[in-house]
Amino acid sequence: MKKIEAIIKPFKLDEVKEALREAGVSGITVTEVKGFGRQKGHTELYRGAEYIVDFLPKVKIEVVVSEASANLAADAIRKAAQTGRIGDGKIFISEVENAIRIRTGETGTDAI
Repeated sequence: MKKIEAIIKPFKLDEVKEALREAGVSGITVTEVKGFGRQKGHTELYRGAEYIVDFLPKVKIEVVVSEASANLAADAIRKAAQTGRIGDGKIFISEVENAIRIRTGETGTDAI
């Protein structure tokens, strides 16, 4: 099994969610996060004072899929989240040793 974590722009969430559904992903976890990468934030004016916005709002999506579905899911996220501008985000793929469904006790890919 693979865990895919994607950090994307918030306004792309609906497109990514739909792309994952079309790719056969049955469940996702979404978290509102803040951070920066190469963007390094930006400056804004508020009541005449300039200040630096270091941490930009982002959305973190987490899905666990079978090994066979990992590339399909990651590609669906990339295509749906891409704007071509700096700050589009990142996708991280890692190995998941096991999963357990709490309600039934199912393990492995049966649990996802």
